[in-house]
Amino acid sequence: MLDIQKVDHIGIRVRDKNRAIEFYQSLGFELVRDAGFDQGHPVIMRHSSGVTLNLLGPTSEAKDENVLMDIDKRYAGYTHIALRVGSLSETEEILANLGIEITGRFSFGNHSAVFIRDLDRNVIELNEFAEVKC
Repeated sequence: MLDIQKVDHIGIRVRDKNRAIEFYQSLGFELVRDAGFDQGHPVIMRHSSGVTLNLLGPTSEAKDENVLMDIDKRYAGYTHIALRVGSLSETEEILANLGIEITGRFSFGNHSAVFIRDLDRNVIELNEFAEVKC
């Protein structure tokens, strides 16, 4: 068995470095450093929760197609990242104030979530687990 201790980072290919940095900063991520985006190395961003993103680029395709989990076509591969939030209602209010569209939502049991997309159409799930009362 592998001795996996935690998720180290999430790599996301983006088309425009500055636009992506601005978007993720609006979600609370801070720029750590640009390790050479134009040479295919990551822009590293970190959230105070400990989540680290590696924004990768530049893209090589002119066509802007990103097939993920919220459309009818289903391909094998990663579909989204999920980030737990303290309050889904507060999160929705913040997203509205930022002008970020909620593209989907679900709720079952004590688990509720909304989905958004970044500017390159990558899906981000923001979820909350309500306390179960006995």
